[in-house]
Order: sequence, then C-alpha cells, then structure tokens
Amino acid sequence: MKLVVVESPAKAKTIEKYLGPGYRVLASYGHVRDLPAKDGSVNPDDGFAMEWENYADKARQLKAIADEAKGADALILATDPDREGEAISWHVQEVLAKRKALPKDTQRVTFNAITKAAVLKAMAEPRALDEDLIDAYRARRALDYLVGFTLSPVLWRKLPGAKSAGRVQSVALRLVVDREREIEAFRAQEYWSVTADMEHDGVGFVSRLVKWKGDKIDRLTIGKEGDALAAKADVEAARLSVVSVETKPLTRNPPPPFTTSTLQQEAARKLGFSASHTMRVAQNLYEDGLITYMRTDGVQMDESAISAARLAIAERYDGGYVPDKPRIYQTKAKNAQEAHEAIRPTDFSREKAGSDDHARLYELVFKRATASQMASARLERTTVDLADGTGQLGLRATGQVVLFPGYLALYEEGRDDEGDEDSRRLPRLKEGDSPAVKQVKAEQHFTQPPPRYSEASLVKKMEELGIGRPSTYASILQTIKDREYVRIEKNRFFAEESGRLVTAFLERFFEKYVSFDFTAGLEEELDDISGGRAQWQTVLEAFWKDFKPKTAEVMEQKPSEVTAELDKFLAPFLFPEKADGTDPRLCPNCGQGQLALRGGRFGAFIACSNYPECKYTRRFAQAGAANDGADAGPETLGTDPDTGLPVERKAGRFGPYIQLGEGKEAKRASIPKDAGELTLELALKLLSLPRTIGPHPETGKDITASIGRYGPYLAHDGKYARLQSTTDVFETGMNAAVVKLAEAAAGGGRRQGASREPIAVLGANPEGAEVKVMEGRFGPYVTDGTTNATLPKAKDPKGLTLDEALVLLAERAAKGPAKGKKPARKAAAPKKAAAKKPAKKKA
Repeated sequence: MKLVVVESPAKAKTIEKYLGPGYRVLASYGHVRDLPAKDGSVNPDDGFAMEWENYADKARQLKAIADEAKGADALILATDPDREGEAISWHVQEVLAKRKALPKDTQRVTFNAITKAAVLKAMAEPRALDEDLIDAYRARRALDYLVGFTLSPVLWRKLPGAKSAGRVQSVALRLVVDREREIEAFRAQEYWSVTADMEHDGVGFVSRLVKWKGDKIDRLTIGKEGDALAAKADVEAARLSVVSVETKPLTRNPPPPFTTSTLQQEAARKLGFSASHTMRVAQNLYEDGLITYMRTDGVQMDESAISAARLAIAERYDGGYVPDKPRIYQTKAKNAQEAHEAIRPTDFSREKAGSDDHARLYELVFKRATASQMASARLERTTVDLADGTGQLGLRATGQVVLFPGYLALYEEGRDDEGDEDSRRLPRLKEGDSPAVKQVKAEQHFTQPPPRYSEASLVKKMEELGIGRPSTYASILQTIKDREYVRIEKNRFFAEESGRLVTAFLERFFEKYVSFDFTAGLEEELDDISGGRAQWQTVLEAFWKDFKPKTAEVMEQKPSEVTAELDKFLAPFLFPEKADGTDPRLCPNCGQGQLALRGGRFGAFIACSNYPECKYTRRFAQAGAANDGADAGPETLGTDPDTGLPVERKAGRFGPYIQLGEGKEAKRASIPKDAGELTLELALKLLSLPRTIGPHPETGKDITASIGRYGPYLAHDGKYARLQSTTDVFETGMNAAVVKLAEAAAGGGRRQGASREPIAVLGANPEGAEVKVMEGRFGPYVTDGTTNATLPKAKDPKGLTLDEALVLLAERAAKGPAKGKKPARKAAAPKKAAAKKPAKKKA
C-alpha cells in the first residue's frame, strides 16, 4: 500500500478515487507545525536554527498519517505545487522521521489541476523534495518572525496603542497612508471646458474647444469664468466646418489568462470580491477540479489547454475569431516566478460551473482564459477637426468604431477609473461639411486628487513595486484591516489615525525597512534562494546584522524622546500653516500655551503645554482639524452623595467616560451611545454597575445586569445573555431575566450572547484593555479582546502573570490575524470538522 498525503480532505477523497486500490490518501489539513510564539523560536546566533512545534489541533491528523505510514510501502507527498506546499510536505516528512514512521521510499509529486489525467501523470513522474524552495520558505518564515517579534515590542513600549508591525504589512500600510497624504496636500485648481453639441445627418456628437484666439487650449488653459464665457460666445458666433478627418486603424490584443494578482484585481472590479474572498472561492474551485492552481505568477497555459481553448472558440464563433497561431504570453510583473501555469479552467467545454460566488468567479476565469486565445479586436479611431474661417478658433471631436470585436465579443478587462471620450460614435464626416451647432456649453471643473486605493488598485501597486508575493496579498490586506490601521468605505482604503501614527513612527525610526526599494530588493533575494542562487542563512545574516542594532537603539530612547521626534516629523500634518498666518500651535483654549503631540496610556493625542492649568486636548485626528475631538477638560456633573467625591465626564481614547474620584482608586464607567442625556443620576447608575437583579429561582445564585465590551448583558453562574439597550440594564426584572438566560442557553450559548467565565483576570494591557485567561475548545488561552494566544501546555493557567500574558499576546499579534481569519490556505474540512482550527496561512 502507498500512502499519499495532500492538504485538504476534499482533495484526498477525489484523488483516492482516481488512484484506486493500493493507495491510501490522507489530508494534513494544511500546515502541521509552525514556529511557537515564544522568544528563541529562531536563534540568529546558531545559524538561524528554528524550533518547530506541532499544532495541537493537528494531533489526530498526524497520528493517522503516522499510523498509516508505518505500514506503507511508500510515502507520496502530494501537497500544493508551490513554496508553501513544498514546506508542508517537508514538515510532514520531518514529523514522521522523528516518530520513526517514515517509509524508506519517500517521493514528492505535484499537479497543477485535480483531474484524473493530471494526477496520474504526476504519479508517474515523482521527484525529491525541492530543498531550494524549502530554504526559501524557512528564510521567509524566519524573517517574518524576527521582524514581527523584534519590532512589535518596540512599538508597544514606545508608541502606546500600536498593535503590530510586519515586514510587508507595514509597507502596504505605508502605501495607503502616503495616498492619504497626497490627497491632503492636494489643492484643487479651477478650470473650464467649452464643448459644443453638434449634429450631422441626424447623428449627434460632441466636440471640444482646442484652439482659441490662435492659441492651443489644453485642459487647464481656461481658468476663469469670464474667459470661458467669452470663448463660448465666440463658438456660438462662428461658422464651423470640417477641416480634416483622420482615421487610424487600432488593434487591441486580449489580456493574458489570470495570475493570482490579476484575478484578485478583476474579481474586485467586476464582482466586488475582497482579495481574501477571491482566494477562498478560487481554492474551492481548484479543489473541486474546476480550475488550475490559483497561486501563480505565470501567464502561460500548457499546449493542451491552448488547443482546447482554440477548439472551444471555433465551436462558439466562426473561424475568424481564432488567430492563425496560438498566443504566447510573458509576464511583466516585477519579481515574477513562472513555475506554474496561469489560472484557467480544467475543461474548456464547460462554460459554467458551481453556484453563487463560485459560479461567478468560475465564469470570470473561463472567459478570461478563453479570450486570451481569441483574435484581436480591430477598431477604427477617428479624429475630426473643425475650424472657423479665420483659423483662430478650432474644435475637435474623437470617437471610435469597432470593425471586428474579436475577443471583445467575450470579455473586456475592467478598469479602476472609467471614462473615455474616444469610445463615442461619430457620424460619417468629410472635409467641408458644416455640422449644425445645437448648443454650446461652458462648464466649471476642479482638478481632482488621486483616488484612494481600492483592493484592486492596491494589489496592482504592490505587484508593480515588487512588494510581497501575490499569494500573500489577501492576508496582508486582511491584517491591516484587522489591526484597524485602515477602514474600508465604498470599497476604498482610508488610513485610520492609528495607521498614520504607526507609519510615521516606522518612517522616522525604521525608514529603511518600510522603503519600497528595500522591501522589493529583499523579495528578489528571497526569490534567489528559491532559485538556488543564494544561501538562506547568508541573506538572513545580512538583514539581521543591521536590523537588530537599529531596534536596540530605538528601544533605548525614552518614550518622551520618541514622541518629541514624532511631533517634529508630523508637524506639517498636525499643525499645518494657517491662511491668516497665525501660529498653528497656539492653544485655542487658553490662547497662551503651545500645542504638541503627547503620548498617553491609550495612545497619542494633542495637548496644551500649560497643563494642568489648561486642560485642552484633542485626539490625534485629521490634518488641521484643530477642534476635531477637542476636549477643553473634564466636565463636573456633580458630587456623589455617598462618598462626597466629584463625578466627572472625561474623554478617553475609546470615547467619553465617567470617573468618580481620582488616582488608582477612582471608579470609571464608559458612556453607552444610547444613554441619552448624561445626568448625575445616570452617571451614578452607570458607576454602580453591575446591578444585582436577585437570586435565580432554580440555583439561588445572583443574576446581574451590566454593560461590557460588547454591550449590555445579563450574567448568572458563568452564563450570559445579551440585553437590547442600556435601559434594559436598569429595568429588566427577575421574570424577564430568567427567560432571556434560558433562551440564550437554548439558542446555542455564545451565538445568542452567552460567554464563559474567565479562569483568571490578570489586569490591563498598555492600551487599557482587560487581559484574562479563558478556557477554549483546544485548551486555555489568554486574550485582550482583540488578540487570542494559546497557553503553552506546561503552563498553569491560574499561575500566569500579566507580564507573561503580554509577551504571549505580543508574539501572537506579531504573527498576523488569528487563524480563523486566514483564508488563503484554509483546508476544506468536512462538516463534522468545521470547528477545527483552519490551516496555517501562507507566508
């Protein structure tokens, strides 16, 4: 019996059917081990030796593979055909070797599509593991670990409120922030256009003014309304005739089949898919045997696929749509590796497959791949020049006609910014014709700032710059969203203030490591490793030699020194010059103090130098928005009758809150958004929470109502239920509380608002969030509400300290989003295993 190991159970079932008797196919469910989130997992002093740890949730899969391997005649590693797939095969081999279960005959096979022909062909052509690809994987994994694990702690200590930094993540974020700066620095310029609606032989068309008073008119030439109206009057008074008609033939060639990057871009434009969703759906289509492997830089299809595509075109259209020779494509992307085919359907006779999003993405892949082998489109571009009798006034009309659609009959590539006057149709005109002028328009315009990035345009920019690998773009974009460094509005990326602050910090103190050229150059070195042209430890040594001392240098600086440097660096953004020439740093509250950037427990903010006499503050917000988020100081609501202490309303990083007393003993409570008018009575109620409703009639244990991180809730004996509003917290009675708790328990616990009681509450992290130890499905873990980190097996959950917890959370955050948010390499587990931890994402 031969044991075959693949990544997903969906593939395992299909491939076992193809291979028949004598083969046993098992799934690893993605990666089986990784670098543990602890100091020392990569040791630069020992040749960058790595300490790997098996995933706890993969124990059953590994045992099943090992048990089968002990009795197998041969082991065939058939994971995905890329660097990450090679790494998974290597990990499986290493684990089996340690367990003394590795068969003597161990082979590696790859197939670009899960079809019977492709699988059987691969089985007949086994090879050894590709050590160069494995070295490239180790280099990338070590780099990402060292950057995240070394740089993120610097951020936490020197920039309160920052969450993490990453080798590629931070550079992608810089692109978004740079575009935000461009938009803010942009100054709109007024300009006017003069156009004429004209008609000839019953066909209307539009011409624009290109010459006035003998001078050439460009887009920005006419900048005032008076000039525009004068030009309009001249056009209305002129007798215009055609002085030239120029017709040029145009040929448009089809785009190549999809690569990972272009698939993500086009799915974003045409289907509205995020990069991560595109990769999830494409993974499913691949595992179902419908398309070829979806992580590729290659733009070429194999000869059999080209023949199949040409046959499909001939059957659907006439012979004119099939070019004389097959089309051959070469990639233009920086740092591209063309080890694999482009993304294409496995069967060109199948125009549709799947349902919903799967059907839509399959159709996109099918049309693009088929169109890539179709004939070019032939068009005719016509330019008509009109002038008055003096030659001092001229207008121009342009348009194009499709003479033969070619590939356009099936597919046209989308664009990020639409609008092209050349696509207009023109009537047939000749010299001497005098079209009728129906209406002349003078219209005001303003130049527009560069558009914010969409997912498609950001992916395109990253690929152009050679930043990261296309297979990682989905997870990179998801990470900066999850870190709340950016937000998405109308499918565009907006930089959040936290993202701007982190980017400024990195640009000021780690400029080299967030530069586009350096990042692209490092990608080239990593590609050299995978191509056998460089040694992986040498590349890491060169990086670490400069990076480690730089982080140590910044770590030695005091937070106040870091803040002062950022204050200077960000001055043009935080304190832009005012139109009236007054001091942009002058405090608007006291009129004497100077505003400056300050670092606080909950992040950076702007404050007056006359503190505490002047308590003016404003959050680190939009450029020049001097009063946006401003807070002139706490507002006293009254005095607590029981303690005699003042009750104040204050502004914090996470919004307004109430405080009773001062110092460490002060009580605080957030102000809910639905609280309405804040009075002393309401403030005291909020400060008194949790409210005890009474003992549960069945258990005798108290039911309480309170407001937590996720809103108002009921609590009883470790069980929780949501409440609808703040009012419910104070008005819900015993009968209603018992019913709600019962409904929450019957409705599936946490899905209806239930939670679990923490094993231990350790305190607050530097951002002020509560850190606690919880019991999870796969064992105890520590959480701050944003990041979850599994506890080491040997660690007693009740003995964990806050410092130890913060280190675990830091390490987990440095690795990127939680595994449940990593769709790029998520194995298609069967329904019974749906709750299992998904496979590790690609590096």
